Amino acid sequence: MEVSRKIVLPGDLLSTNPKTAGPNTYVEGNRVYARVLGLLDKTETTVRVIPLKGRYVPSVGDTVIGIVKEVTANGWIVDILSPYVAFLPILENPNMRPNKKPNEVLDIGDAIIAKVMNIDPKMRVTLTMKDKLCRPIRVGRIVVINPTRVPRVIGKKGSMIKLLKSELDVQIIVGQNGLIWINGDRRKVSIAEEAIYIIEQEAHTEGLTDRIAEFVKKRKIEMGLAKPEEVKGEREGKIENQGGEVVPEIPEERLKGDGNGGDKADS
Repeated sequence: MEVSRKIVLPGDLLSTNPKTAGPNTYVEGNRVYARVLGLLDKTETTVRVIPLKGRYVPSVGDTVIGIVKEVTANGWIVDILSPYVAFLPILENPNMRPNKKPNEVLDIGDAIIAKVMNIDPKMRVTLTMKDKLCRPIRVGRIVVINPTRVPRVIGKKGSMIKLLKSELDVQIIVGQNGLIWINGDRRKVSIAEEAIYIIEQEAHTEGLTDRIAEFVKKRKIEMGLAKPEEVKGEREGKIENQGGEVVPEIPEERLKGDGNGGDKADS
């Protein structure tokens, strides 16, 4: 499992090359440090931090992707990128067995997909994995975005995620806390990741779905996953349909309880 765009805290060391210092960083003693809490965006020439402008505030029923930070005798403390502590009790993990210790089932650093089951008056969050969508993450890639951009990544009635899934044939589960799991062919996963970052950056713009569709088709050709004539054929087919019979609408796939997606996440 890979995690893209590492989350950094103010004061975290980002680079030993002061020439790479970019936005939201500072240089001290020829080293580059993070100035704000955010997502690390690092290239060969530049290091910058994208601020996390909105922290995730959990709600009951949310699908979240979290990282185990501590193992206790009765469960796991999970980082869900929220100001509030999340706890997964042993009884809420169906993988737990009487002859196993908690750290044999989930250990520090493991990633999970879970649901928010309860939030007490002190904002202590209880998670559950007793849902068909929930699972430990052993393969694939985790992409991190600003949680305020999650609705745009999902799209109206799940349209954006459906586009990425149908064009790339990958699994995608979107956590309401801004972590997104992608699994499939590595090249297709990389295209999906690039597309998600574009959606995050251009969330406020119109015509985004069409631009993402064009971007995905272009990248598939560049990576040898599709031939130009195949993409051209698709376009011509759409033009013919516009002047002929009405194209039947694809039934809306359920975003809840179908085992492939959640009410606020899609897979």
